[in-house]
Amino acid sequence: MQRKLGQFDLTMIVVSLVIGMGIFRTPVLVAQSALTEGVYYGAWILGGVIALCGALTFAEIGSRLPVSGGYYRIFSHCYHPSIAFILNGTILVSNAASVAGVALIGSEYLGKVMFNPADPNQETYRLLIAGGEILLFFGLNMLGLKTSARTQNVLTVFKIGIVLLICMACFSSEVEPLASDPFHNPGTNYSTGAILLSIGACLIPISFTYGGYQQTINFGSDVENSPRNMPRGIILGIVIVVVLYLLINYAYLDIIQFENLGSRDGIATTMAGKILGDRGSRIFTFVFFLAVLAYVNVGLMSNPRVIVAMSEEGILPKFFSKTQGKFGVPVNALVVFTALSLLVLFFAKAFDQIVSYVIFLDSLGLVAAASTVFILRNRKTGDELSPYRMKLFPVATIFFMLAYCFVTFSIIYDKPFAALYGCGVVLFFFFVYLGLKNVKRNV
Repeated sequence: MQRKLGQFDLTMIVVSLVIGMGIFRTPVLVAQSALTEGVYYGAWILGGVIALCGALTFAEIGSRLPVSGGYYRIFSHCYHPSIAFILNGTILVSNAASVAGVALIGSEYLGKVMFNPADPNQETYRLLIAGGEILLFFGLNMLGLKTSARTQNVLTVFKIGIVLLICMACFSSEVEPLASDPFHNPGTNYSTGAILLSIGACLIPISFTYGGYQQTINFGSDVENSPRNMPRGIILGIVIVVVLYLLINYAYLDIIQFENLGSRDGIATTMAGKILGDRGSRIFTFVFFLAVLAYVNVGLMSNPRVIVAMSEEGILPKFFSKTQGKFGVPVNALVVFTALSLLVLFFAKAFDQIVSYVIFLDSLGLVAAASTVFILRNRKTGDELSPYRMKLFPVATIFFMLAYCFVTFSIIYDKPFAALYGCGVVLFFFFVYLGLKNVKRNV
């Protein structure tokens, strides 16, 4: 696969990997868990700090090991192929669920404009539209990385524009905030333990909303001058995201009001309606649908590279590592991940539950992945490339790891069935790995 991504392309990929559907849905979940408005906004700030520490860590990991499918290879290189297979297998499934879920939610937004709510077939139509989105970007990715990257840049600009439009609401004197709930009693005397539990519960959806940038290291071998452009793209991308997230949450609090936020569906549409009116809100819904497509596209760009990496190391059959055409597209891996996304499309309907499952699995992987920076430094891996060396080492990395351990504990405490399900998925891939090794031994 040829190197075709520049620093701007990589920065846009980071922004699109992080800004999916989360920021237009999870603030409602955060508000439901936050004891006070201060806890709500403080948790978003804390989530931004955690993401910045993660960006610093993964920037160095990506610059030291600039290879395709880097999120698999760091585990294989630093630990053992079994750990790499188990963690990346679970993450591929959760990423496919995320792609399917985002495509489905995008079709639901479009369905509000296109279909009559009373039509008994509207759910079928939305499902077909979601499947069409995935197949559309499958075809686009078949045209090569550069084509899909250019499309990604355009869709990401749409997405940033939507966020900025929503942020404008709090700076316009013509936009009236929603009426406050007269019966809402925020309370003031909360114990330290209650506040910590509240912050932990808030960080579950916040971590989902800030997550995704770690997948950028899957493009290591596709990036021009990786040791230089990889860290710059990751760090610049996450800084843009943090600024946008803090601005949009300030707008949510200013217009929708904290006491209304936890019970308000369609917060992005509500904000657009306040700014643009009913007709403008319908136009916004279509633009929002286009922005959602950016996440579907980048998911199909990133995840097949992990499958290729697993195949090249012999964990999966060589069939999955073959590239075809003048663009060097990993066709077989792309077909497999697209099929997996379409398969789970029929199950990706409970967004709230998906958040907990995905973050539990991601938390395990992120802690293990971040710790590899210590091993890479100790082995001097990539020193000959003059890689980027992160500032605030090792404080930033240790803080990042402890934060995700806290998130993992919060899921176990707050969503025990999601944690149990996640452990079951990990155990499933452990047995799959043993089965594949047994087959290879007998061949």
